[in-house]
Amino acid sequence: MVSNLLNNYPLWASLTAIALAQILKVPWNYTVTRQWDFNWLFNAGGMPSGHTAAVTSLATAIGLWEGWGSPLFAITSILAIIVMYDAAGVRRQAGMQAQVLNQLAEDFAQALEEIRHIKHKSPRETGVKLKEILGHQPIEVFAGAWFGIGIALLIYWLWV
Repeated sequence: MVSNLLNNYPLWASLTAIALAQILKVPWNYTVTRQWDFNWLFNAGGMPSGHTAAVTSLATAIGLWEGWGSPLFAITSILAIIVMYDAAGVRRQAGMQAQVLNQLAEDFAQALEEIRHIKHKSPRETGVKLKEILGHQPIEVFAGAWFGIGIALLIYWLWV
């Protein structure tokens, strides 16, 4: 069983793609902000999309390994499309909603403080804040897709 896992090319291609995509987020973020932030290793959003890299790498690896006409390739391709849609659509909208809700909570706390002259801690002071970077810009999903495909092809070339 362990031998089967160690020799599972699609699994390793996908895991490698997501790991490298997450690692790449740190220097990419540095080029944009000029600040090193290693929290990007564990963030769901950002460039490139690790989720997209993982599922496109998996679908590509399955296509190369099992054949482009196989049912497994069809399943992983549909899964990849759903994940990419979710990353660029639903999760991105949820992140935008979180920004608005965080601002509302902060504004409300400030209004209470001004109205009542009572020191009311803002969400920033209490640390209670919704996660705002949940999804991806379409370019991040696109980059993650090509990154995942490239990793699958590279590992296939090294593996076979």
